[in-house]
Amino acid sequence: MHFCNANFASSSTIATAVLPLPSPKLACFRISHRRTHRSSVSSSMFEFMPRRHLRVLPPNLSNRQSSNASTDLDVPFPRDYSDLLNQAKKATEAALIDNKQLMEIEFPTAGLESVPGDGEGGIEMTESMQLIRQFCDCFIDPLKATRTRVFFPEANEVKFARNTAFEGVSFKLDYLTKPSFFEDFGFVEKVKMADRVKPEDELFLVAYPYFNVNEMLVVEELYKEAVQNTTRKLIIFNGELDRIRSGYYPPFFYPKLAALMKTLFPEMETVYYIHNFKGQKGGVLFRSYPGPWKVLRKVRNKFVCVHQQEEMPSLKEVALNILPSS
Repeated sequence: MHFCNANFASSSTIATAVLPLPSPKLACFRISHRRTHRSSVSSSMFEFMPRRHLRVLPPNLSNRQSSNASTDLDVPFPRDYSDLLNQAKKATEAALIDNKQLMEIEFPTAGLESVPGDGEGGIEMTESMQLIRQFCDCFIDPLKATRTRVFFPEANEVKFARNTAFEGVSFKLDYLTKPSFFEDFGFVEKVKMADRVKPEDELFLVAYPYFNVNEMLVVEELYKEAVQNTTRKLIIFNGELDRIRSGYYPPFFYPKLAALMKTLFPEMETVYYIHNFKGQKGGVLFRSYPGPWKVLRKVRNKFVCVHQQEEMPSLKEVALNILPSS
């Protein structure tokens, strides 16, 4: 299939395209965090420490053949991560055909029905890295691999990726920030995107830019300087953008981050999304482009749609209004 402008051809299913991940032991970046608050809107909030450490994590992804999910308006909740990646791939293809330039893919990595905080931070990042590799393998034509640039949050993670999940790939691996003299206090130095992007680049994929607030500001710079008013495309993969949407970062202290709601977010299409809500009235907010936003509830081991709408509802609205009344 040839995509509009970007021309990223891909195969029809993940089963024929996903390559096995490297078998050596995988280290993972560990983020120390503690649970500080639990509410019906979000299962936990985090206080992050500015160091990322390494620990061993074995691969846990299944390469089982996925179902023939489609990008119509009735995409079911995925059965496993192979099914999920196949759905996300087709949703992204549909968005590219509609000439979407800035896209978001967001789903839990500690389990399809997990919520933020269920998994240890560093392990979740490593699982995201593995899933991004699989997504790239099934979504991007090998002939276009050298025109694809994958951005990780910082330079150390690029080195880690090259030695593990992205070992031997043709994709260009890059970073958004680099350590500064004050790294121990949580400060990093932003990378100027004009110095990183090359003329031949066609697709940018940004991996989990949520550890440091500067990372999303660099993503905005990348979009404005290298994507907007061009034929290039940008995908934000597991960026936990709901933190910004929900006001997790107070605008008074983070005015630039809050401003993204008026500058960057209106330009963005959420092409694939899963957010789980636990509790007696729990459920799932689910979307696969071009379909509507659905609120699902699990009944007798099957997911049933209890509400749907065209615009994305807030997590607060789903948790406090839609799920309790369904």
